[in-house]
Amino acid sequence: MPKGALIFAAILSLLLVLVLGFLQIRHQNQAQAEAETAAAEARKFAEQAAATNATLATELESLRGHAAELEQQVQQAQQARDSLEQQMRTELDSKDITISQLQGKLTVNILDRVLFDSGQAALKPEGQAILVKVAKVLARFPNRAVQVIGHTDNVPIRDHTPDGFTDNWALSAGRAVSAVRFLVERTGSDPKRLSAAGCGEFKPIADNNTAEGRAKNRRIAVVVLPEEIVVGDLAKPAPVGSATPAAPVGSPTP
Repeated sequence: MPKGALIFAAILSLLLVLVLGFLQIRHQNQAQAEAETAAAEARKFAEQAAATNATLATELESLRGHAAELEQQVQQAQQARDSLEQQMRTELDSKDITISQLQGKLTVNILDRVLFDSGQAALKPEGQAILVKVAKVLARFPNRAVQVIGHTDNVPIRDHTPDGFTDNWALSAGRAVSAVRFLVERTGSDPKRLSAAGCGEFKPIADNNTAEGRAKNRRIAVVVLPEEIVVGDLAKPAPVGSATPAAPVGSPTP
C-alpha cells in the first residue's frame, strides 16, 4: 500500500477514535447530569416527605389530645347523668312519680292528679311543692336544657273545661306552660333553658282502655336533655408530598 494511503488511514482511524471518545464523554456527561437532577429531585421529595411526616405527627398528637379530652368529657357527662338521676329519685320519692333515663335524657313523669284539678291548668299546692323539689335538683345542673311536656288520656273534652280549654291538646299545652311559668317565676329557674309543649292524647305510655292506663297517661313529663359535649376543631391532614398543612375543617366554636 502506498505510504500516503497508510498515513490517510491512520489519520482517519485517529479521527474515528476521537469522535467515539467525544461521544462517550458527552454521553457520560449527560448521564451524570440526569443523575444529579434525579438526586436533587429525590432530595427535594425526601425533604417534603419529612416535612409532611412532621406535620402529620403533630396532628396525630393533637388528635390524641382531643380524643383524651372527649373521653374525659364523656365520662364526666355519664357521672353527671347518674348524679342527676340519683338526686331526682332522692327528692321525688313518690308512687305518683316515675323516673327513667334513655339515650342521655332523664324523664320525670308526674301524674296530673298531684299537680292539677280535673280539666284545669292551675297548679295545686301539692304540685307546686313537687316542682320546687324538681327546680332544686335542676339548679345543680345549670347547663342542661329542660322540656316540660303535657299529656292527657284519650277522653275528649265536652264543650270546654272550667279554664276554657276545648280539647286535650290545648289542655296539655296549658298545663305545660303553667308548670314552666311556675319554675321561672316562683323558683328562679332560667327561662332560657326551659321550653313547654303539649302532646294531648297522642303519646300514651299505657292502655287508654282501662282507668288505670288513662290515669298513667294524664301526666306532665319533665325531660332533662343531655349536656352537649363540645369537641375542638380537628385539623385535616396535609396531602402527602406537601409540607403545608390543610386548612382546619369548619369554623371555631363561638
